[in-house]
Amino acid sequence: MALTSILVAASGGSASAGAIEIACRIAARAGAHLEGFHVEIDPMQVMMWAGDGLGAPLAGSWIEQMAAEVDALAAKTEAAFRETAKRHAIPFGAGEKGKASAAWRAETGFAAELVAARARFFDLVVLGRSERVVDKAYSDTIEQTLIHSGRPVLLAPAPPPAVIGETIALGWNGSAEAVHALAATLPLMAQARKVHIISIGEQPEGTGEMLETHLARHGVAATYRSIAPVAGVAVGNQLLSEARETGADLLIMGAYGHRPWHEFLFSRATKEIVAISRLPVLLMH
Repeated sequence: MALTSILVAASGGSASAGAIEIACRIAARAGAHLEGFHVEIDPMQVMMWAGDGLGAPLAGSWIEQMAAEVDALAAKTEAAFRETAKRHAIPFGAGEKGKASAAWRAETGFAAELVAARARFFDLVVLGRSERVVDKAYSDTIEQTLIHSGRPVLLAPAPPPAVIGETIALGWNGSAEAVHALAATLPLMAQARKVHIISIGEQPEGTGEMLETHLARHGVAATYRSIAPVAGVAVGNQLLSEARETGADLLIMGAYGHRPWHEFLFSRATKEIVAISRLPVLLMH
């Protein structure tokens, strides 16, 4: 199994640059097709949501101004995507099999729904996470894409790290979500220099050996670490700490339900969670 297609949601906001940069790096290394996907706001729809308390001439002027701003943002974002792709020697077009290529697509509507729907036809989705999103706890696009696309979602920090995917930490608890995360990211792990599997708490006897053997069959040399829980420390926080201890530049894990994973990823209660903004996290539901 190979990583052949990647979708990067390029909103044009503060998180876009990091997401585009990381997506280009992965596409160039994997020889994958990369699509930059930008969703434009519909000014008419926004006005309908807000309620039309404006007079007709004023409303028309407001819509025209917003439409111009939307078009300008789309053009700026596309230019940034093309520039980054060029810097990574990724040509635009269909491309040859096994060689990286790029494309641009723009649609108008609600980003959370459109990105989630588009993501279903790609092997990997890259979404940006700005400091504002960390503070907010989550974004609708992240939530909808994770839950409804059925694809692995890579949350890219802004700014992007110097390297990604060379040392990978895989969080393991034996759940179906963890199995999905492992299966979906085998192509990334096969290209890594080091893969560390981290379990917090007791697992069935032989778990480590079975995981290492399974991954070895896919060409992945992994090491298993079983860590005892620390009293008073949340499992999520401990997993982040252990991932940093291994020198991981990417954390892969399963995501659970609608709300619990928000608490894990974006809580402002500890320094460990804040630190995740500097560590790309790949989630699979």
